[in-house]
Amino acid sequence: MLESNMISKIGLNKLGIMNASEIIYNPSYDRLFEDEMNPELEGWERGTLTKSGAVSVNTGRFTGRSPKDKYIVVDSDSKESVWWSGTGSDNHPLTQDKWEKLKEISLKRLNGQKLYVIDAFCGANPKSRLKVRLVTEIAWKAHFAKNMFIRPSEEDLKDFEPDWTILDSCKTQADNFKELDLRSEVFVAAHIKERTTVIGGTWYGGEIKKGIFSIMNYFLPTKGIGAFHCSANKGKDGNTALFFGLSGTGKTTLSTDPNRELIGDDEHGWDEDGIFNFEGGCYAKCINLSQKSEPDIYKAIRRDALLENVTVDDSGEVDFSCSRQTENTRVSYPIEHIENIVRPTSIGVHPKHVIFLTCDAFGVLPPVARLNVNQAEYQYLSGYTAKVAGTEIGVTEPTATFSPCFGGPFLTVHPTVYGDILRKRMIDNNSKAYLVNTGWTSGSYGVGHRLSIEDTRKIIDAILNDDIENADWTRFPVFGFDIPNQLKSVDSRILNPRNTWKDKEAYDQTLIRLANMFIENFHKYTDVSAGVRLTSYGPEVPENFQFMENFLSTQKNLKA
Repeated sequence: MLESNMISKIGLNKLGIMNASEIIYNPSYDRLFEDEMNPELEGWERGTLTKSGAVSVNTGRFTGRSPKDKYIVVDSDSKESVWWSGTGSDNHPLTQDKWEKLKEISLKRLNGQKLYVIDAFCGANPKSRLKVRLVTEIAWKAHFAKNMFIRPSEEDLKDFEPDWTILDSCKTQADNFKELDLRSEVFVAAHIKERTTVIGGTWYGGEIKKGIFSIMNYFLPTKGIGAFHCSANKGKDGNTALFFGLSGTGKTTLSTDPNRELIGDDEHGWDEDGIFNFEGGCYAKCINLSQKSEPDIYKAIRRDALLENVTVDDSGEVDFSCSRQTENTRVSYPIEHIENIVRPTSIGVHPKHVIFLTCDAFGVLPPVARLNVNQAEYQYLSGYTAKVAGTEIGVTEPTATFSPCFGGPFLTVHPTVYGDILRKRMIDNNSKAYLVNTGWTSGSYGVGHRLSIEDTRKIIDAILNDDIENADWTRFPVFGFDIPNQLKSVDSRILNPRNTWKDKEAYDQTLIRLANMFIENFHKYTDVSAGVRLTSYGPEVPENFQFMENFLSTQKNLKA
């Protein structure tokens, strides 16, 4: 078939793509491997074969997303429904005329090129899934999308009409960005009415995945469906669990459990039927990855997996410990590369357990705490973790990071909308919530040490098998949630973090310092009634530092 006929048949002409040297429509993995390894390719376009069989690529100067370059077109609908920048959001407004110019830049680049077209689904539940189309001139970008979205059957592809299209034009950029009132030459812009995203100036694959996640975050809440940045797995008894957490907290590692089936590692919906995965693959961090610590992820890195920004020597050996290019080294792979997954569809029943993961580098939060539903909503909206020295230029001590709903850059409507849906789903299904600290103990970063992955896994196991509910409990000061006094196979001393600090006064002061950060951060939600209501479920700071000794001397155990 002539390319012009193919363009018309699959509807690319409706987007403004009128000619192409070749259309590669829904290629196989073998075809993508052949093309991305083409020795005639140069620079970031060409892949490198590793010993495991996976292909390694370089994403150029952008080794992560560019959230400050995210734009949404303002129209009569989005004007009132989108959570716009200025109150903590990364959704910058874009006028229709500027959208047309960005789209023109992308189309000018893509027209006449050899193009890859990938059709796929986002969302395992057919009731609410999104039909997604990616158009790109880069073979490994098509590979990335094929990995990350749900791969349709041949029957599904008959008469496939996309609900949303991504025009990935990473080889071009907005050189006239100042005229367009953009922050830089990079743009990731979405038009909700046109159901199209255009990407330029960045080669980072995650923009494709997270761009569609943001769109799901817009449409699903209008139907009362939760759209969450979390991983999910299922036990042998069928019970599911959700794991929320920012990068570096252990979300992917802890949900990939040899004793439980993985539903998905990053993005899920929660509707009246239960939990469903958005994706058809996993996108795992692989800095310091080892076969011993994360065997399932390590084994998933084989043919059809795609590594990003790792260091590969001349023999094809990958040095996972090397962060020369970035700490954010990644691998994408089809979810089938994990042996222990839910089949044939990535869905689960209503979750029994909701776990919020935080990496507290201040070393004052307990390894585990039980939350009531209002405390859970407060922690969800806070989305707390901490950066440590060396992770970013200028970071010399622990720095608190608050990302609403543990995924602020991907939120399209106000955070309290997602929080309200989570609270209602938890109440309706009697879900239990816990806060698990995977960060420091015995002192802050630089003094103490990080909690061991072995202890954290034991704590997660105690939650998932409900052993934790047999514990005696103590009310944790300032934050007001409950902590267990003992857990099977876990050193009881670490369960109350104050016990692990030599300098008790330093602990008290650091705890209050962190509490004040929580309180200050939460002020931004008090522009709506839901945020005002939740302020009483956050930390309460005492007037002096002697409160802790007095509190602990009078506190009685709370029975489960």
